[in-house]
Amino acid sequence: MPMSNDIDLHLGKRLRSRRRILGLTQQQLAGACGVRFQQIQKYECGANRISAARLWRISEALQVPVGYFYDGLEQPRTKQHSMAVAA
Repeated sequence: MPMSNDIDLHLGKRLRSRRRILGLTQQQLAGACGVRFQQIQKYECGANRISAARLWRISEALQVPVGYFYDGLEQPRTKQHSMAVAA
């Protein structure tokens, strides 16, 4: 199962990749999301965790579903995790 820091890094890499595909600067994306460009930098390098609400705004600005950021993450396969999710 991926560690939370691994997930933060993965989301940051996906964010950076999509932003570059669209030709946006960190400043432009920050303006669209209501944060400073330094915050986008921190998200992209995994230094800061992205809240659910902020991820929603970023996904809208980058024109992708929220699930885009999780694509490629390894799914946990433990029975204990499956039971916790079901509860």
